[in-house]
Amino acid sequence: MTVPAESPDTSPEPVIALASARGRWILLTTVLGSTMAMLDGTVVNVALPRIGEDLDADLAVLQWTVNAYLLTLAGLILVGGSLSDRFGRRRIFTLGVVWFAVGSLLCGIAPNAGVLIAARALQGIGGALLAPGSLALIQASIRADDRGRAIGLWSGLGGVGAAVGPFLGGWLVDGPGWRWVFLLNVPLAAVCVPVALRHVPESRDPQAHGRFDVAGAALGAAALGLVTYALIEARSGSAAVIVAAVLGVLLGAAFVYVERRRADPMVPPDIFASRQFTAVNLVTLCVYAAIGGFFFLVVLQLQVVSGYSALAAGAAMLPTTLLMLLLSARSGELGERIGPRIPLTVGPLLCAVGTLLMLRVGPAASYVQDVLPAMVVMGMGLVALVAPLTSTVLASVDPGRAGLASGINNAAARVAGLLAVAALPLLSGMGPESYRSATQFDAAFGRAMLWCTGAFLAGAAVAWATVRSPASTACHPQCHTYCAVSAPPLEPRERGDRTAPG
Repeated sequence: MTVPAESPDTSPEPVIALASARGRWILLTTVLGSTMAMLDGTVVNVALPRIGEDLDADLAVLQWTVNAYLLTLAGLILVGGSLSDRFGRRRIFTLGVVWFAVGSLLCGIAPNAGVLIAARALQGIGGALLAPGSLALIQASIRADDRGRAIGLWSGLGGVGAAVGPFLGGWLVDGPGWRWVFLLNVPLAAVCVPVALRHVPESRDPQAHGRFDVAGAALGAAALGLVTYALIEARSGSAAVIVAAVLGVLLGAAFVYVERRRADPMVPPDIFASRQFTAVNLVTLCVYAAIGGFFFLVVLQLQVVSGYSALAAGAAMLPTTLLMLLLSARSGELGERIGPRIPLTVGPLLCAVGTLLMLRVGPAASYVQDVLPAMVVMGMGLVALVAPLTSTVLASVDPGRAGLASGINNAAARVAGLLAVAALPLLSGMGPESYRSATQFDAAFGRAMLWCTGAFLAGAAVAWATVRSPASTACHPQCHTYCAVSAPPLEPRERGDRTAPG
């Protein structure tokens, strides 16, 4: 049978050099795609007070504005990776970019809160298709000896996007308006899609097969949705909330049951046979719950209580992101030398100190004396934590399952943030209209920071008690970096493992 010219290249070893024109176009495509999702994650929180004011929305609407996106993203991100392997990484990546842009456009023109929340859920579906494909395109297209540098550039340029995000979001909110926080994604997609279709080769896993775990994905997403609804609406104490909570727990148990019995599950239970992998994911759940709650509430505190503009509140986040951008690579190297236990313990402890320092931020807070110390300490904690956590996740499983391990850990982080944003206002006693009152919000914010501190301390305790031996990242003799970067492309297929690029 004749193979059409446009058929996916399934050769075992990519040959495109990063220094070539095509290699640079591939890098640009992946950076543009990941920047869309990264910008959205950093700029939306800054816009929340203005969204609430413009749409006359209560606190629950602001929670759903964040969580509708996280819900569909966390529930479908592993499916997105599997779809990429099965139907083509470029195809699913470009579909994700277009889907994300359409969702962003609907967010930008949303006439009311209901439409905005539904559009945010659509954005999350696009993100679940887009996010796994970004790094997978580099892995599948760039030749092995250039891959480490390509991923380094991808990470660095993405970090610049994350650093600019809060500042840009604040400028847009104070200037053209909060709707441009979402509309900004449309021109980025208009550049990204044509470049991807013209310059990025198609690739797929020729061993990817058959059925997808539709039942697992549906049960997981439904359980998360019901539990999130119950937490956000718990103040009402209605029968619907109780029913949602019970159904959410039952569907969660059904998800575990299905995954344990399927031949090809979305989350293979046997991957948790690695004690290191299980321990690091427990740490992830603790610390990313605290991180998600912290950044959701801090921008509200700065604007509602301290009187900062959206631009000033966004700029206040900059030190944390810059520290991560500048020091994360060195932190990863240090973690490789001394092992993961100390960084995964010290990082959350520093973050806990940062959350306690935020208790000093109240009405008319001084940025230099009150806000900056908290952000710097929080940034140093994240520097110590994030890179070693990521590398340990990848090194704690067989190299052929590194993509799957990364995807599960990514989903765990998203779920933790989702549940924190849903639960923290309830735990700290925030009423539906609290964010409209500086006095009420300030008191509840203090209680919420104590909850975040507790979650960070729990993460440190879990790391110290369960993370033991340093995890080797050398997956074969020629590997000089993380196994997800330089493991031979054929190895996952030879082992028969199903991977979902993370």
